[in-house]
Amino acid sequence: MSPSVRYTATSHPGAVRNDNQDAMLCRPELGLYVIADGAGGHQGGREAAARVVAGIASISLDLKPAERLANLRRQLEAVHESLVQDGKARQQSRELAQGMASTVVVLLLDAEFFACLWTGDSRIYLLRDGELIQLTHDHSVVQELVDAGMIEAWQAEGHRQANVITHAIGAGDGSLRLDKRVGQVMPYDRFLLCSDGLTKTLDDASIRAVLEQGGDAAASLVDAALRLKARDNVTAIVVSTD
Repeated sequence: MSPSVRYTATSHPGAVRNDNQDAMLCRPELGLYVIADGAGGHQGGREAAARVVAGIASISLDLKPAERLANLRRQLEAVHESLVQDGKARQQSRELAQGMASTVVVLLLDAEFFACLWTGDSRIYLLRDGELIQLTHDHSVVQELVDAGMIEAWQAEGHRQANVITHAIGAGDGSLRLDKRVGQVMPYDRFLLCSDGLTKTLDDASIRAVLEQGGDAAASLVDAALRLKARDNVTAIVVSTD
C-alpha cells in the first residue's frame, strides 16, 4: 500500500527584514514541493525566486513521475538562462547593481521513491526513525571550507562568508549546476524543505524536536526561528508520509 501524504507550509519575512524574497510551491497532486530563496544582497532576488517557482509550476500533470524529473531540469535550466540574460541587460541599463539569482530546493515524491534537486544553500532534511538526515549539500563558500578541512562545521555559522553561495539559478555565465539525490519513500517519513533563514537560526536538535511533535510543523519551525529573532526570511515546507 502506498503511504498517504500530507504537508504544511509557512513563510515569513523574519524578525528584521520587511521584504520576503522567498517563494514556495506545493503541488501535492504531482508530489512536487519547492522553495526558492532570492540571493541575499541581490536586487531582483525576489523576482528571481518568483520566476523560479513560476517556471516549475508549469509542469504538466500528464507527465509520468520519471518524466517529471527531466522536465523539472529543463524548466530550471530555461529559467537560469533567462535570469542570466535579463540580469546582464538590467545591469547594462543600470536598473540593477547586481544580477538576478535564487537558490532552489525541489522535492519530488511518488508512491515509492523521492528525488531532490537543488542549487545554493537552501536545504532538504529527512526525519526517519528519530534520525534527522540532511539530504542536500550546501553550495556555499563555508561548506567548501568545511569539506576541505580548513574550518570545523561548528565554525561555519558565524563565519564572515556564511552568506556567500557558490551556485544559484541566474548566477554566473556558465550552465546551471543542479545536484540530485534519490531514495526510497518509507511510511512515517517526514521531509523538511527550508530556506537558510531557518537553518542559520535553529540547530539540528531544535529542528528534529519540532518535527517529532507533528501538527503544523512548518508553522512551529518558523515560529521558533522568529522567537530567536531570525535575521533573514524564513520558509519551511514539511511533507509527511503516513
